[in-house]
Amino acid sequence: MKILLTGATGYIAQRLIPVLLENGHEIVCCVRDSRRFNYRNYDRSKIKLIEVDFLKKETLHLIPPDIEVAYYLIHSMSTIDGDFEEMERVSAKNFKNTLQRTNVRQVIYLSGIVNDKILSKHLTSRRNVEEILSTGAFALTTLRAGIIVGSGSASFEIIRDLVEKLPFIVAPRWILTRSQPIAIRNVIQYLVGVIALPETYNKNFDIFGPDILSYKEMINRFGMKRGLQRRIFVVPFLHPGISAYWLYYVTSVSYSLAKNLVASMKTEVVGKENNLCELLGIQLINYETAIEYAFDKIEQHQVLSSWKDAQTSKIIYDGIANHIGVPINGCYRNIRVLKSDNPVYSLEKIWQIGGENGWYHADWVWSFRGFLDKLFGGVGLRRGRKSPTEIFAGDALDFWRVLLANKEDKRLLLYAELKQPGEAWLEFKMDEEGIIKQTATFRPLGILGRLYWFSVLPLHTWLLKGMIRKIAENGNIKSAEKAIKG
Repeated sequence: MKILLTGATGYIAQRLIPVLLENGHEIVCCVRDSRRFNYRNYDRSKIKLIEVDFLKKETLHLIPPDIEVAYYLIHSMSTIDGDFEEMERVSAKNFKNTLQRTNVRQVIYLSGIVNDKILSKHLTSRRNVEEILSTGAFALTTLRAGIIVGSGSASFEIIRDLVEKLPFIVAPRWILTRSQPIAIRNVIQYLVGVIALPETYNKNFDIFGPDILSYKEMINRFGMKRGLQRRIFVVPFLHPGISAYWLYYVTSVSYSLAKNLVASMKTEVVGKENNLCELLGIQLINYETAIEYAFDKIEQHQVLSSWKDAQTSKIIYDGIANHIGVPINGCYRNIRVLKSDNPVYSLEKIWQIGGENGWYHADWVWSFRGFLDKLFGGVGLRRGRKSPTEIFAGDALDFWRVLLANKEDKRLLLYAELKQPGEAWLEFKMDEEGIIKQTATFRPLGILGRLYWFSVLPLHTWLLKGMIRKIAENGNIKSAEKAIKG
């Protein structure tokens, strides 16, 4: 069956693709930037990529007319700029109008559980999208999920941050709101199971796990599984804005996402009973087991997708191609060249940089810079990296975004997503003789940007010098080091 998959670089879609391929389907993946799509471990003959932006009608002609089933997995809650409600409305309308000109028989939409009279902005937008899609000339199957628990999921990583970083937690009353978390494995089983199933046409189904838990209970149970006992103090009132800032500073979410999450957490998301689970023969996974499965994947370095990589940013929205050409004119550069005795070892260190592996020299400086970035509303250093050994274009890497990762060419290019008066790139290259070239480029924004560069130049010089030496050292380091500034 030929399937159209929107949001193909997103958290859910990346888990869905291998299962669809295993079941023999042909997939047309809609992406805004094909450079971000990782073909690794996929049969390319069964996947076609098309660059489509459902906010831009002029790109939609690329959607083939012979698709049979389509997944709508587009969400804009974590967008940095703009009104995500309006963006989701326009996107859904364009999707519906375009799909009506194809042979599609069924659209499958993953939404959120909406069983409260007073809904958050986020859940209201999800419901509105469902209403738009329901007017299309195709059968709509809507699956409504609450909290999704899996390695790399936003909910899992947020709770993990809270449990592993805080010995005690002071939280508002929303922490007592009940929810019905569902394991990512069950979500994928539902999404695949309803394909071409007439019993699900033009219907919506709440999908959920077997446990009804408050956020407080979820945090406590998570802590128990990790062998950590946490004290939680509930205060009667805490302004939503303060709650959002608290979540933003403690976890790796952006402030815009934290604000929308806090608003959603006030709404109870307990599913309505239905027979879909029995119809598909799905064995539901409880909350504790879902946590175990998630950590199994993390420990085996098999995390297929992370919400941090899928999170909307200026780089992702503009497209990697618009930033991959590192400028020269009007820029300051710090170039360091060093030869290592063991190029293979050095290349592996470059590929494993950041996250839990650190930056090899003066990690406390990187941590402090991340802390400052958080204070000014940036992403900070808590995003880490999805895998300790593998890295791909589009991945989040601490406060960097990976623009290019070509191991065959021995080149890694990063772009800073920091709050700063200018743009910054960090590039690593290695030639066939094992000579490492490390280039930091800064394009200042006005006088403030120039003052910023010169004020941090001594620290950057020391930091970058130490970093390349750590990357290159493996016993005796041959050759001299040179620095070029300006």
